[in-house]
Amino acid sequence: MLFTFTTLALALASTVSGHATMFGISVNGKDQGDGRNKYIRSPATNDPVRDLKSPNFVCNTNGGKPAPSFAKAAAGDKLSFRWFHFNPDDPNDILDPSHKGAIVTYIAPYTTGNGAGPIWSKLAEQGFEGGEWATIKMIANGGQVEFALPKALAPGQYLIRQELLALHMADFRGDTNPGRGAESYPSCVQVEVTGSGDAVPDQDFDFNTGYKYDDPGLFFNIYIGKNAEYKPPGPKVWTP
Repeated sequence: MLFTFTTLALALASTVSGHATMFGISVNGKDQGDGRNKYIRSPATNDPVRDLKSPNFVCNTNGGKPAPSFAKAAAGDKLSFRWFHFNPDDPNDILDPSHKGAIVTYIAPYTTGNGAGPIWSKLAEQGFEGGEWATIKMIANGGQVEFALPKALAPGQYLIRQELLALHMADFRGDTNPGRGAESYPSCVQVEVTGSGDAVPDQDFDFNTGYKYDDPGLFFNIYIGKNAEYKPPGPKVWTP
């Protein structure tokens, strides 16, 4: 009981300080500038989204409000998405380290809607690798999360959804324990891709039906020494 109370107290104490949102992206190491409400559909707050059935779970609040522009990238480029807590000018203000968890990146054809429906494919996932959680690696990397666009990706306009998935309270299911459960911090970026590829993403994953409260990627106890067994939620990574 003492162990359970202690871990709960630590998790609750860091709840307010742990929130995060996206600032901007880099393409092949070149900073694309502050993307908030420019090419990022920025949410109103840096709060998590816990309701898996909510339309906000896909692209967060304001997810159905298109940004006025697109970040530009070519198929095969290396992208880096930058996250922060409150102050993007403070390199130490990224995410509370208690918020250990996964980072998952998806892609869908551009839509002016909020991203609902089976239109998504998984581009990349990072869980517990090399003895450390993806979110802790992100903090050490200055808030940057790196991945590559497939070289064969067809040109066009896309939404790229990246999600920080904090598991510090995921030893309880979010539907049966309000205020507990996994915390999702999703953000959707509008990206225009150039190139000569012809591979079209599968477009077969729906967040509101594909994520389940009892999914072991969302209902997982990080405090019992089995982190190496963790698998992020969602489909397999799409490989053209």
